[in-house]
Amino acid sequence: MEWFEAILLGLIQGLTEFLPVSSSGHLEIGKVLLGVETTDDLLFTTMVHAATVLSTIVVFRQQIWDLLKGFFCGVKGMKVENGTLVCNDQTDYLLKMVVSMIPVFVVGVFFKDSVESLFGSITVVGVALIMTALLLFFSDYASRPGRKSIFPENTYRNGISYWQAFAVGLGQAFAVIPGLSRSGTTISTGLICGVKREVMAQFSFLMVLVPILGETFLELVGGEFGASSVGALQLALGFVSAFVSGLFACKVMIALVKKARLSWFALYCLLAAAAIFIFA
Repeated sequence: MEWFEAILLGLIQGLTEFLPVSSSGHLEIGKVLLGVETTDDLLFTTMVHAATVLSTIVVFRQQIWDLLKGFFCGVKGMKVENGTLVCNDQTDYLLKMVVSMIPVFVVGVFFKDSVESLFGSITVVGVALIMTALLLFFSDYASRPGRKSIFPENTYRNGISYWQAFAVGLGQAFAVIPGLSRSGTTISTGLICGVKREVMAQFSFLMVLVPILGETFLELVGGEFGASSVGALQLALGFVSAFVSGLFACKVMIALVKKARLSWFALYCLLAAAAIFIFA
């Protein structure tokens, strides 16, 4: 991998991580177009994903600080009354984030090798992009203003319930497939389950922080950095490129989720899938 290829792939990752068009799928497409060997490139993929997580932390730094501060201040007051956990809003939100991480944790522990075998297949990316498009179309239709939700309408604390958080987590677990957009899948799942757009705009981005940072840490302690065929310069350039472009894309996507129609991104995913099957 050349240095300019690392920068381009980092840009692709940063710009597509937060848009519902699948960053992992676009990374695979970018590698094919640039002629980059996909073997041993999972470390590079992990690094640029970590860069976009860092950009998420920067964008949501105030919200993250408030959550952590509220959790540590309120943890002493946690108790169970009549079978119900009593805690402050920040602790409730963090616990729901933990619940959302359970499915992807199971996939990471028991199905990691199966997931890794899917990377490098441009056909898998094309099929998954079609699945992303269908999910975006359906969620846009199901969440239209004035349309009655298929799920009971309840006012949940922090705008999301524990079962909705788990459902969104299931979406994230399936989104490990390259081409199936993580942000698109989680946001769409939340909208279909009745979560408001403004709530999902934040929850979708925050829930991915721990899983990706954890994966990066495991790569580090597992010695994968030394065994990789990708050079340190390329890893650094890809990381910086993904971080800078991720800052821009994250802010844009927050505004888009709240106002724009996701079906426009669905159309793009269909066109990208069509291009894959026609030219690749």
